[in-house]
Amino acid sequence: MSALLVRADTASPLARRNPTVKLALLFVVSLALLFLLDPVSTWTLYALGLVGALVGTRIRPRSLLIAHLPFLAFGFGVFWVNVLTRPGEVLWQYGFLRVTAEGISVGAALAARALTIGVLSIAMIHSTDAVRLMASLHQHARLPARVSYAVMSGYRLLELLGREWVTIRQAQDVRAPLDAKGRPRRGLRTFTSAGFTLLITALRRGERVAESLESRGLGLQPRTIWRPVPIGSGDAWLVIGVLAVMGTVIALAGWAGVLQGPGALF
Repeated sequence: MSALLVRADTASPLARRNPTVKLALLFVVSLALLFLLDPVSTWTLYALGLVGALVGTRIRPRSLLIAHLPFLAFGFGVFWVNVLTRPGEVLWQYGFLRVTAEGISVGAALAARALTIGVLSIAMIHSTDAVRLMASLHQHARLPARVSYAVMSGYRLLELLGREWVTIRQAQDVRAPLDAKGRPRRGLRTFTSAGFTLLITALRRGERVAESLESRGLGLQPRTIWRPVPIGSGDAWLVIGVLAVMGTVIALAGWAGVLQGPGALF
């Protein structure tokens, strides 16, 4: 659990970029992926995003893999649903099970889309400090103080969930009965109990944060920014580089005749 909720590495190259710029790029790339339904361009973008996350955030491959697990599970499910249910040219059939060429193509593209958005989201979380994100959204995105401080508080709570999970599991191990080898017994019931405890802890912490912000009159008057987060030439080069790479991949896929859009769904 703690590995799924990676903490921001403020020393990585991507961490030095403006959080608003990174968030806008994540939105633009995710929006562009909605119109790509061929496996070639989507898997190419995923491979480039994976390399970019490893190099730009300096995240450990094991941590990236563990954080990837929910997206891998989702992509695996989407792939097989399309493979077994989408009509088209039948490649293999046994009873009511049928595999079509269109199902493989669309399923692979949708799976790659989920993985690409996932790896970019992981890179965003791992390279973005909550305070800088709040200040940048308030300064550049013109978000009200209530909204930007709420984003910061939620981000902080997300970073603490991993530590809370470890603490809860350790407390359960202290009270748990031991097996024949002297190790605490763990099962589905203890895992469910830990998840419920984590939920209640997060809700109580969020309530305390909300009361604290409200008691300080947040949003009643204009707020100044203690440490402004500027947009520099490095951010411009990041935008140019990401858009250029994405445009090149799409252009090459179109030139090769493999590019497909939403029409592949019908």
